[in-house]
Amino acid sequence: MGVKADDVLEITYEELQPYLHAHHSVYMDVDGDLYYLTDVNDRYWRAQDTAEKNEKGHYVDCSPLVPTIAEFLELPFREGKSVKDLFEEATFYASVK
Repeated sequence: MGVKADDVLEITYEELQPYLHAHHSVYMDVDGDLYYLTDVNDRYWRAQDTAEKNEKGHYVDCSPLVPTIAEFLELPFREGKSVKDLFEEATFYASVK
């Protein structure tokens, strides 16, 4: 789990999939709700709610695991909306280690 960078990540929707493939995670802010979009051992993808942590201190999943980034970006997880649906209203931040 990385830490949210201070600077906004200037990225287009078309650049998001290659960015995730290369960097494995990104933070997405939607109306003050912060989500961590990340992979699991470079095999599955999920969205996590940063407002809630489990007993290990990790963010809680708010989407099911899916095997591809393309599938993940279109997976509804927030009020029936996907990353693709929310992209224009979202602000993105790099995840730094």
